[in-house]
Amino acid sequence: MRFLRLCLPLSLFAMAAPLQAQTDNNTLKAVTVTATRAHSTVEESPQKITLITREEIEQQLSISEEPGQVLSNLIPSYSPSRQKLSNAGETFRGRSPLFLIDGVPQSNPLRDSARDSYTIDLSMVERIEVIHGASAEHGLGATGGIINFVTKRADPGQINQHASVSVTADDDVDSDSLGHKLNYRIGGQQGDWDYLAAATRQERGVFYSGDDRLVGIAYPGELQNSTSHDLMGRLGYWIDDHQNVEFMVNRFELEGEGDYVPVPGDRDNGIATRSRKGTPDGEPGFNKVTTARLSYTHTDWLGSQVDAQLYSQRFRARFATTPFFPYEGPDGEKQLDQTRNESDKLGAKFTLSRDGLLDDHLKVTTGLDLLQDETRQMLIETGRTYVPETQFRNAAVFAQADFSLTETLTLQAGARHEQAKLNVDTYQAVDRSGPVMSDGVIVDGGSPEFDETLLNAGLVYQATSWAQLYTNYSEGFGMPDVGRVLRGIDQPGQDVDTLLQLRPIVTDNREVGSRFHWDRYGLEVSYYESRSDYGERLTEENGVWVGNREKTKIRGVEVSGDARLGGHLLKLTYSQAEGESDTDGDGSLDTELTGLNIAPDTLRLAWTARWNAKLSSLLQYNHYFARDAEDPTLDFDGHGLLDASLAYELPAGKLDLGIANLLDKDYFTYYSQAARASDEYYFKGRGRTVTLGYSLDF
Repeated sequence: MRFLRLCLPLSLFAMAAPLQAQTDNNTLKAVTVTATRAHSTVEESPQKITLITREEIEQQLSISEEPGQVLSNLIPSYSPSRQKLSNAGETFRGRSPLFLIDGVPQSNPLRDSARDSYTIDLSMVERIEVIHGASAEHGLGATGGIINFVTKRADPGQINQHASVSVTADDDVDSDSLGHKLNYRIGGQQGDWDYLAAATRQERGVFYSGDDRLVGIAYPGELQNSTSHDLMGRLGYWIDDHQNVEFMVNRFELEGEGDYVPVPGDRDNGIATRSRKGTPDGEPGFNKVTTARLSYTHTDWLGSQVDAQLYSQRFRARFATTPFFPYEGPDGEKQLDQTRNESDKLGAKFTLSRDGLLDDHLKVTTGLDLLQDETRQMLIETGRTYVPETQFRNAAVFAQADFSLTETLTLQAGARHEQAKLNVDTYQAVDRSGPVMSDGVIVDGGSPEFDETLLNAGLVYQATSWAQLYTNYSEGFGMPDVGRVLRGIDQPGQDVDTLLQLRPIVTDNREVGSRFHWDRYGLEVSYYESRSDYGERLTEENGVWVGNREKTKIRGVEVSGDARLGGHLLKLTYSQAEGESDTDGDGSLDTELTGLNIAPDTLRLAWTARWNAKLSSLLQYNHYFARDAEDPTLDFDGHGLLDASLAYELPAGKLDLGIANLLDKDYFTYYSQAARASDEYYFKGRGRTVTLGYSLDF
């Protein structure tokens, strides 16, 4: 009923808009979305799609360089950022999104490191394409939706260069909070060739909360007190007017400096986890990711468009030493350890699309996807296998049809057939039942196979030149966190083939929505339900994250509106979601999902103004509404954050000033309150932070 009370007035308001404001020029702007295999446009899609432009990315980066914060600010139903080197608990519509770079998967579902959004610097990204809801278009992992980072390409001209520098500090300009970023890019076109090379280097200081005290250090990995680098290269060649070959490679590294140690808080008494100068045990955490892509496009091969790509991703993540689980060393002594996650992907995608069939009423897209993912997790100091090497092989064929039933009604429907096989050798698990972890039971290996057919269907109805209605059903395919399952086995006589927990997650998304677009105003309202008969819900048991396989249902509403008034742009987004799971297996949804899965109800208001040819500004406010949980220890108090930025065009270059948390709000993060009840993870959010930047194009 909350959804209906919100959606109905908005829809009636939209339908009651003055007809004299409508013109043929008011139809939605056609923008191609490369994350859709048929290269659809926003107005053709029966699903909600959000396109984040380069201008919006730059506005957010002038306020915060943290990817999770940028995504949370710009994507309805994306959870508030944790402000750590982890996106665990940062869900999309209550489930996991599939992160892509130019269509190359970045997510590691076999052993989720929860660092999928930290594989590229956003300075390398031209735009972000977001498909809301479960989708099988790119295969494994998109049970919540798709977030595709489209990287920069060469601008027209023989040579173009860009350089920028920025400095960040807390509002008291403490020396240990100082950070800086350098960015350089060169690109151009020469004959049939185009090229681009770019590099960034960023150093981050420590973070201060609104009460001017150090924010706590997280054990698995941190953004504060860290250094990152990103190198990207792109080379393209035009064979003729219709054929193009392109190679892209991106290398991203982020590593902690290891100058601070955590100081546990006291959650019961409202005392936050802090940090102090010191040398932590072991080595700092890091992310080191290399993404490579070779693509070929032919826009007119026997009247069809052909897209083919080969890709690879090499992912390495080291987690900092945790004091929670000591291990038994070679001589029986107790020692601490840290883990390293290693994942290597090889894949190929082939797509063939033909338009103009049946007297220009039908467009058909077909294709084949291949993927091999090898993942393992090791205990570095003791040399133990934490998660055995797991090989996942996946082949999928798909077909998608776009059929114009009438001039105003379009049907989209398709199917994707997945065949997958998991290979795990016999291994020795780690025994985590006692005060000191040691060698556990022997688990027999196996090769379970999965066979799934995923369907989708949707309708788009152009009611008037300014009003569009859509409805959609789509299914997504994902694996549970296999690593969590395999490392948690503690009963002898188990084998991989009979572990029901390894069954895949099939999630279906039902959605209905409306889009309205007038001369200066836009509005979109959508309602969705996401269901999985055999989903995965993360819970914390004795300090260990466990993936419980349960029936789940999530429902929510998303509202997006904008108004252009002269040189001013006003935007509003609202999202609300709630969900339940079947914890006792009786088929009844009996337990509310917590903040580990569901984002809080969120209202975002943004005002962008261009005051003259040189001066522009952004003022944005995010309000996260309070939420009561079934477990009172996970209640969320709610809070609001105000950010601002100014940009001024100089005779040479541009000057940017950004202020995050303008009012210096002192608050605990959503994850710390609503997702995890722990003294060691009871973090406050970052206080007022100032960033001053200068950029030059030449």
